[in-house]
Amino acid sequence: MFDKLESVVDKFKKLEEELGNPALLSNQKEYQQVARERAEIAPLVERYAAYKKLKEQLQENQSLFEREEDADMRELIRDEIAGLKDRVDRVEQELKLMLAPKDPNDDRNVILEIRAGTGGEEAALFVSDLFRMYSRYAETHRWKVEVLDSNPTGIGGLKEIIASVNGKGAYSRLKFERGVHRVQRVPATESQGRIHTSAVTVAVLPEAEEVDVFIDPGDIRVDVFRSSGPGGQSVNTTDSAVRITHIPSGLVVICQDEKSQHKNKAKALKVLRARLLDSVQREQEAKIARDRKNQVGSGDRSERIRTYNFPQNRISDHRINLTVYKLDTILTGTLDELIDPLNTHFQAEALKGQT
Repeated sequence: MFDKLESVVDKFKKLEEELGNPALLSNQKEYQQVARERAEIAPLVERYAAYKKLKEQLQENQSLFEREEDADMRELIRDEIAGLKDRVDRVEQELKLMLAPKDPNDDRNVILEIRAGTGGEEAALFVSDLFRMYSRYAETHRWKVEVLDSNPTGIGGLKEIIASVNGKGAYSRLKFERGVHRVQRVPATESQGRIHTSAVTVAVLPEAEEVDVFIDPGDIRVDVFRSSGPGGQSVNTTDSAVRITHIPSGLVVICQDEKSQHKNKAKALKVLRARLLDSVQREQEAKIARDRKNQVGSGDRSERIRTYNFPQNRISDHRINLTVYKLDTILTGTLDELIDPLNTHFQAEALKGQT
């Protein structure tokens, strides 16, 4: 680990020298790239410098303890040594996490897909609840949420909704949300007051750029039709809804939220690119998983990851055995109490996979 840290420090020094070179200023594109590289590793370099300073203080105190003859002073120094050892261990663990390979998708925007599973209308209502929760969470991070497509029901539910979440770090915070979310509550229409269990699937895809996924125009079929709302009612009177079929993969994307055929097609292509990128990355992950014993949980959408129990105001994440009794506040968008422990857990699993 320390060899890696020293090589990062060396790289940081070289990048600083490059930034001080007047010739680099004439090439703004290259200058920005070097500045970005420096900014990315600066926090690690600063933390390592703090670690070395703590180690020096620890060694000085240990030497002082060995020389000190006064019993009271030795006791004070012993307490100081114990505190420094704790801080050294804590910072060392932070450095390990910072050295762990970064997910290349972490800074990407997100394509969020939420669909009703088992449970009929109650599942559709929970799709609305989850979308509202993620939208409010996005607001707290100043991310922009744009609905790409939705399929509403007649009483306020959603059979499915697809949205883009645009903002720095969106994927890094939301990527472990994908999977099956189970809800247990008494439906408003239930006269007997019985608890109903239903399920919703959440997919979180990193948004793909055109350079990431090339879609050959000859590989897609584009169909246009008239948009319709719940109950078959017409949303508009023009053929503005778009269905894109990717022939090689069989993937089908429908977008009908916009009145413009052109806008619906652009949104559908955005979703298609994200799904194709996700498909390629899942194939790569599956290949790695076959060869690696300590596999980090994939968060596959077929896995039941979380249960929302309304009668007990309880939410449980089954991957890390975490239960909190704050369901009402978490549904208002205060998701960090779940997301932070998940990120910590999967970072630790990634470190295990390196050893």
